[in-house]
Amino acid sequence: MARNRFFVEKIAEEVALTGDEFRHAKNVLRLGAGDEVTLLDGSGAEYAAVVARAEKNALILHVVGEAPSDREPAADVLLLIGALKGDKTELVVQKAAELGVNRIGVFSSRYCAAYMNENKLERLRRVSREAAKQCMRARAPEVVYFEDLESALNAGSEYENKLFACEFLRKSEGEIAQDGTSYCLVVGSEGGFTEEEWARAKALGYTGLFLGKRILRAETAAIALLAIVMEKAGELK
Repeated sequence: MARNRFFVEKIAEEVALTGDEFRHAKNVLRLGAGDEVTLLDGSGAEYAAVVARAEKNALILHVVGEAPSDREPAADVLLLIGALKGDKTELVVQKAAELGVNRIGVFSSRYCAAYMNENKLERLRRVSREAAKQCMRARAPEVVYFEDLESALNAGSEYENKLFACEFLRKSEGEIAQDGTSYCLVVGSEGGFTEEEWARAKALGYTGLFLGKRILRAETAAIALLAIVMEKAGELK
C-alpha cells in the first residue's frame, strides 16, 4: 500500500510537518506516532519517514530513507495557457501535472476574459501539489503568471520545440518532434488569439498547430495537445 505523501520545504534528519499539510495529516488522515509517510522536497527524490510525535501545530517526522523517483519525465515541458473562466484553469493545471509537465504559465492576452490575482495563483499552486501527490510524482509543476502574451512567449524562448495552437490556421505549419528533449506549448483562452498575436509568436520561432476541424474548448485543447506531445516525447510508453 502506498504511503501518504507530503511536500516539505527542506529535508533534514528531523522534519516538522506544518501548515495545510499538517492539518490534512492530523484532521483528515489522523496520522500519529509510528505511521509511515513519504516526504517530497521537489528535488526529484522521495524520503521515507516515520511520525515521531504530534505537537499542537506540527507533526515531527524522522527521515529514515531516500530513493530517487522513477515517475518524473525525461522531457522538459512548459505549458502556457491563457487564463480561463471559472475553475477551468484548475482543471488544466491538474491534468498537466498528471501528464508530466515541469512548469505551467498562465497568461493574459487580447481576448482573455478571465483575470488572475495572488489568491487564484496560490490556489493553482495547491492544485498542482495535490495532483502531483495523487499521481505519485516527486515534483509539483511550478505555476507562474504572465501579465501579457509577450512575456509568456519569451519564457519559452530556449525550448527546443515551440508549439502554438492556433484556431484559425487551416493546417499545421510543422510536425511535433519525436523524442524531443524540451517542448513549450501555447494554448489560448476561450477567446483565442488575434492575427497579430500569432504573427508575434511566429516571429519568435513558434510553430503553428492545427488541432482539427472541430472547435475545441480551451481546456480540451490544452489537455489534448499535451497528451499528444507527451506521447511523441516518449513519456506515455
